[in-house]
Order: sequence, then C-alpha cells, then structure tokens
Amino acid sequence: MKELKHLSEVYKNYDTFVIDLWGVIHNGVVLNSKAVEAVDQLKNNSKKVVFLSNAPRPSSKVINFLLKMNLDKKYLSNVMTSGEAAMHAINQNKFGKTFFHLGPPRDTSLFEKQKDNKTEINKCDFILCTGLFDEHEDDLNYYKKFLEKQISKKLVCTNPDLTVHRGNVEELCAGSVAKVFEELGGEVIYYGKPHKEIYSKCFDKNEKVLAIGDNLRTDIKGANNLNIDSIFITEGVHRQEIGDASKLDALLKKYKVKTNFFQKELTW
Repeated sequence: MKELKHLSEVYKNYDTFVIDLWGVIHNGVVLNSKAVEAVDQLKNNSKKVVFLSNAPRPSSKVINFLLKMNLDKKYLSNVMTSGEAAMHAINQNKFGKTFFHLGPPRDTSLFEKQKDNKTEINKCDFILCTGLFDEHEDDLNYYKKFLEKQISKKLVCTNPDLTVHRGNVEELCAGSVAKVFEELGGEVIYYGKPHKEIYSKCFDKNEKVLAIGDNLRTDIKGANNLNIDSIFITEGVHRQEIGDASKLDALLKKYKVKTNFFQKELTW
C-alpha cells in the first residue's frame, strides 16, 4: 500500500476508473472540487469513468441530484446505482410479486413501475429495504422488534452501506437494517458493492480497472472481490476510525481488505 499524492502518477496504467460518489465526489451537501478536477483530467485523457453508487434510487435520480450540485453533465454518461440493479431483478419478479417497502418516502421513485404491488408487511412476498423510516432513522432496536416475526421472507437490500456522512452528520443506511435482519436469522439479498454482479455493468473483463472509494466494506472489498486495483479515500466514512496514516494497516486488517493506494481526497 502506497500513499498516492497525485492520481496523475498512475492513471496511464488503467483504462477504466470506477469511482464512488458519496464520500469521494461529494459529501451529500457539496461537491469535492479536487475530485471533480481529477475526473475532468481523466476525461480529457480519454479514460472511461464510471460512477458506481450504493444509492437505493434509480440512476436517473442520482444524475439529477448531481446536476443540482452543479456537476457538469458531460461527466455523467456512465452512472450505475445499486437501486437500479435491484429494480431490474424485481421487475422480473425474482423474489415474488408483492413487497413491503421499508424505507423513507423519498425512495418511492425506485419502484414506480411496481407501485401497485406494494402492500402491508404481513401480506408481502418479500421486503424491499431502501433505508430507515424517517420516524425511526436512528433506532435499530425498533427494526429488531419490527422484523423479528418476518424472517421467513427474504429482504432485498438496495444499499449495503451501514452508514454515510451527510456533511459532518453520520446517518444509518439500509445495510444497517439488513444486518439486523440477518442477526435475527433472516435471508438478505444484497444489490450493490461489494457484490460482484453490479460490476458486470461497469466494465469488460479485458479492461484494466482502478476502483476509487472511501468505504472499506463496499468499495475496497468490492475491488478485492474482482481482483482489481484500488485507491482508498481516507477522508470519507472511516475518517474517525483512522486518526492518522499510521493506523491504516490495522484498519485494513480489521475489515479484511487490501488496497494498492490511499489518498486523503481524490486529487489529480
């Protein structure tokens, strides 16, 4: 593992760059100008850039969110989300027909085409988890009680992340609820990083790929699963765990991952 001062030192070694959004390109509130500059330079050098996000929403909604942040649309030709991958499977009725939506109302755009199949939890074929209810957004004990009688059903998790930072505030994600469901003995079907399936939509086998992300459980673990190189961005979701660079090795061992490079923030 090497500290990488500038992406420009290694970019020529790769064809495709699979880049996380939240924690790398933006923090949920504002864009990271250095990261945007790096993407611009990759594009100028005719490199393929794919934004891969564990967002429980359609890719189109994420693109609109980025445009509102004033990210130029010229960067957004390849955007893939975990929500998009999940809904592709749900539209094929892979888990049954009717579902209960576990998550906030803002995520309903994900199942717009299947809204007539949404039902109560006691009547559903499976549970579609996009996050936490707004009124119980930080109480995982609530979900333990809510789900304990539902473990005979499958839970489809559209965002494997446990937490995310919106600005400086840490928020729980769908992965935290899925973890509770698994601990109760239920079966979870995950869509998104670090699971291999979603990467098949991002690059071909013959491409030399570099993955860039701030989450060891998803971004870096996903790169390890695919046996591709990676850059770990340390000023993201793990920033409070790291403290300083001397603790990085211990942190990688804790999460059972390895990375080729690390940067504080994505910098050209």
